[in-house]
Parts: sequence; structure tokens; C-alpha cells
Amino acid sequence: MITQLFINGEFKEAKEKQSVINPSTGKAMAQVALASLKEVDLAIASARAAFDGGEWPRLSLAERKDFLLKIAGGILDKAGELAALESANTGKPIKETTFMDIPAAAKTFEYIANNFESFLNAEIINLPEEAQVTLRREPVGVVVLIIPWNYPLLIASWKLAFALAAGNTVVLKPSSLTPLSALELAGIVQEAGLPAGAVNIINASGPKVGAALCSDKRVDMISFTGSNEIGRQILEYSSQNVKKSIMELGGKSVSLIFSDVDVDTAVNSSLCSIFLNQGQMCTAMSRIFVQDKIYDKFSALFMEKAKALRLGPSESPETQMGPLISDNQRKKVIACIEKARAEGAKVLCGGKIPQGAELKNGYFFEPTVIANVNTHMHIFKEEVFGPVAIIGKFSTAEEAVELANFSDFGLAACIWTKDTLLAERLAKQLNSGTVWINTYGMFYPQLPYGGFKQSGFGKELGQAGFLEYTRLKNIITDQSAGGKPLVNYWYGF
Repeated sequence: MITQLFINGEFKEAKEKQSVINPSTGKAMAQVALASLKEVDLAIASARAAFDGGEWPRLSLAERKDFLLKIAGGILDKAGELAALESANTGKPIKETTFMDIPAAAKTFEYIANNFESFLNAEIINLPEEAQVTLRREPVGVVVLIIPWNYPLLIASWKLAFALAAGNTVVLKPSSLTPLSALELAGIVQEAGLPAGAVNIINASGPKVGAALCSDKRVDMISFTGSNEIGRQILEYSSQNVKKSIMELGGKSVSLIFSDVDVDTAVNSSLCSIFLNQGQMCTAMSRIFVQDKIYDKFSALFMEKAKALRLGPSESPETQMGPLISDNQRKKVIACIEKARAEGAKVLCGGKIPQGAELKNGYFFEPTVIANVNTHMHIFKEEVFGPVAIIGKFSTAEEAVELANFSDFGLAACIWTKDTLLAERLAKQLNSGTVWINTYGMFYPQLPYGGFKQSGFGKELGQAGFLEYTRLKNIITDQSAGGKPLVNYWYGF
């Protein structure tokens, strides 16, 4: 297990250490180097020097592709080890990391390696009798990537693969709660032989180093995934030396379930959409609205199956829901539920810390279903980031859309109906960056991902996500007759 910082192609110790906790047990599983402002400065300096005078931005596209494919292969070679490490560090069930997180991380590198060259093709525009224009995509420069704790390796791969493919150099900071898989990724990068300084990965405390990391004038761009609170702080820091940003922030995503659906399919899929990864997903369908004709049947079956979900330690293949990431996160979830109760909502099931010998030391929490919620309650408006679903009802499609859009967030939505024309019409009306129809959580590296409103700005993945990590240069060449452009005559000399 790698526990050191990765700066300028080398692993380095730091004076300060930090315990990394296994949320299934509440016990330390590793001691990891914690970067100080000194190491942050070294990492930025390394990335800056590598971009300004190093090899990475100057490699041929074919060489860049080969390095990215080596990283993809390295992830697959260590897939079992990475899945176990990610599961232990985050608390998510081993089935999720084995079949979702790790393969998807490798596919991200593989996809962009095989496609980025076509995204970089320069566009030629001819302006009759005046000029020829070349629109050229170039790397932005030094990019800081700030990664959340809920999908550490996967989101690190989303950002790192695309930033590197564009020719940028990188400083990647994982969450200090879950740094282990990112540091293992540093080992894979080193084994792949990337030029020194192209990738720097530092475990650090956000409150201690965030201002220095994000305000530094040597940094050209910040790509952040995390909470709105931290996103606002980062934007404030970055305003000191204006730079480009991608902000993938919170969500209060919504499912609209119409009466013509197969109820079993809709219930099973909705369980996944809110309780996967213990509900610690910005795309979690935490607001589920069901057409009144099937509301009673749906809610009864949903509660029955929610109660039956198997809670357990993350390493068990029988576990369907693991622990929350920390005791602090569990306390936040409990506080949200208590506030909902105080405002008149009804907890239909869950809402408690489960009992049991194998659960007592971890940060487990029961899957929770809440009803009698109106649009003015905090639980309707605020992201819980835990296994908490609110279930409500609607009568008409217009009412469903109104409920869905009554939110400051606009990240994702689901529509469940056999009426494809209705679904397509509603998808256009929903104020969400992603709309799934009769499915949930289908992420592909080919498709852009990102939200509207308070869910942030900018895109990850796809061609649009790749272009976020580039800057567009306009090169104008005079084509006037005799080499005498109009500007030559302006003052008439």
C-alpha cells in the first residue's frame, strides 16, 4: 500500500502523518503522509516546470496515447487489489468496487486515449479575399484536480485521464478521508513511465492547503467535484488569480414514476438509485414522486424491500449496503432526519443506527424512507448525502415536472413510463443536466456529465468534457491581394 506523496515523479514522505479510517470498523487502516504548504508548493512548481519546459505537453499524440493506455492496463492489472482497497477505505460494498468503480476507471483512460486525437483536429475557416483562420485547441496548462471521497478512484480517473490527454500537467488532491486508491494510481502512473512532473498526487487537508492550492497564480485551471460549500470557497480562492474552473457540485435528484410502469422494475431500480453507495452520490434519486394511481402499491413494496437490504462490512460479498464514510457524516444524516420530523414529515422506515455485533463499530445507518414532505421543508430542498429517500405523489405530468424543477439543484432526473413520447417531452422540460428514461446511473466515458443551477458548471467526460481541459486559440493569416491588408491603409501613409 502506497502511503507517500507523489511529486515530480518520486514518492516523498512528509513530516506530518494522518490516519485513514476503515468506516466498516471505525479503526485506522493506514498512516498516510499529509502534505504541508511546503509540499503543495513543490507539487505546483513541479507541474509548472513540467508544462513550461518538460516533455509531456510536447510529446507526439501517439506517445501520449500510449502512456494513457499503459495507465488503463495498470489499473486492470491491479483490479482486485484496487477494488479491495477502495471498498475498505470508502465503505462501499466490494461488489460495487469490483464490478463498477475499477473497470470504469480503466475504461475512462482507454476511451480518451483512443479518441482525443480526433477531438483536437484544428478547424480551418476561410474568409473570402481577406484571411484564413485556424482554430486550434491547446492545453490549458497546470490543472488542479480536487476529488471527493465517494468515488475516489473513478472521479480521479475521469479528471486525470482527460486533463492529461489534452496535454496538461496536473496536481491531484484526493479527499483526506479516502486518499489510498489515488496514491495507488500514482504508483501506476510511475510504472507507466510518464515524464516527471506531469502528474503530482498529494494527500492534504483542504482547510489547511485549499487557499494556497487554488489561489496560486501558477495554476491555470481547477476541476472540483464536491459540496457546494467547498465549491464556493474554491471559487473565492481562485478569484485572487482568475482561472478557469469546472464545478461539479451537489444535487437533489428526482425520479418521476408513472402509473403504466412495471412496479417491481421501478421499485428495484429506485432502490438502487438512492441506496447505492449508501446514498452518498450527488446523483442519488433522493426525491421519488409516484403517480397517485400506484402510489400505495409502490411505497409499500419500496419500504418492504428497503427494510430487507443487507447491511454489513464492505468486504463481504453478501453486503448490499455498507457504512457511511464517517461518524460525522452519519451525524449530519441524523440531523437532517430529525429536522424533517420536527417540520412534520413522517419516517416510514429506517432512520436509526442499526444494532448487531458486526455493525456496532462501523458508521452504519438504516435505509430510510420519509413521506408527508412538502416543498418548503429542508429535507425537500437540501442534499442529505445518505441513504434517505422521500416519497411523494403526483396526479398529472405537469405536476410532476413542477415538483421536479422546484429545486436549487439541476443535476439528474429519472423518468419511468412506457409512454416514450411522454418521456421525451418531459425530458425537455426537466431542468437537469442528465435525464435517464427507464434506467438509472448509466455513465459512459463517451457522454458528457454535469449539472445546471447550483449543481455547478462545466462538463466531465465525452468530447465536451475533454474540451473543458483545452483553450481555444484563434490564428488569423492575411490572404489579401499583394500582401496588403486593410490595416495597411488605415492611416494612409
